[in-house]
Amino acid sequence: MRKILIPTDFSENSLNAIKYATELFKHGPCEIYLLHAFSDAVYEAKIQYDELDFEDLRIRTLKATEESLEVLQIQVLEHSPNPKHCLHCIAEFGMLVDAVNDVVEKENIDVVVMGTKGETGDKKITFGSNTLQVIKYVKCPVLAVPDVYEDVHPRHILFPTDFLLPYKRRELKMLATISKNFASKIEFLYVSKFPGLSLRQKDNKSFLEASLAENQFHFTQTSDMDITSAINKYIDENPVDMLVMVNTRHSYLENILYQSTIEKIGLQIDIPFLVMQNLPR
Repeated sequence: MRKILIPTDFSENSLNAIKYATELFKHGPCEIYLLHAFSDAVYEAKIQYDELDFEDLRIRTLKATEESLEVLQIQVLEHSPNPKHCLHCIAEFGMLVDAVNDVVEKENIDVVVMGTKGETGDKKITFGSNTLQVIKYVKCPVLAVPDVYEDVHPRHILFPTDFLLPYKRRELKMLATISKNFASKIEFLYVSKFPGLSLRQKDNKSFLEASLAENQFHFTQTSDMDITSAINKYIDENPVDMLVMVNTRHSYLENILYQSTIEKIGLQIDIPFLVMQNLPR
């Protein structure tokens, strides 16, 4: 039974992420948790209506949130009446990252699925602040889905790696299942000017091969010295339906995440982006 957590702000972007997730994981039994963290709404209302009692505002907002989640649950079931899926709704008074972390730990979540932007829908940015915060601080795989992305058939998956990071078997198993269900081909992109691999890299590569033995995969190396340009070039020149990367301390991805914006680095991501974690959980 796969467990999927989907934070929602009731925007079209988050609804699209929910639809994508229900389709991507349609083949197997899943428990899907729809989460809305509403503390910001309470604090904003308190500032606007200072004369109102805080606890009364919290209770009112909780009730409104629960009603909105019920409506959303009906929408999801109408879109994907999958008997293999069981939906749960969670209204949490708290900050989004804290609420997501709590549910991830409590329910042993396999993956968090989010829209890339949220209710602001700023077309100039790749990821909204909430999505970045969850990717950075929640120790669970995160799948970020662009608001306009509708083709839920990841036939070509790009996985840039330097083979220096150990991989988590649980997360690779999820990737293997997705790839197998959609007959996807996984392309491992290694960016280096050196032709050989160290013993550590060879061990990690062998672990990938063993973990994905039932999948289609291929290894490609490019001598491009800039990782960002190598990834962008590959995506421009090849059909890619999903980008997969591993986040860990001092990694290329962590460097991107701790910049002010993804745009500052220049990584162009307009496809679903699965971030696997290599952080203690």
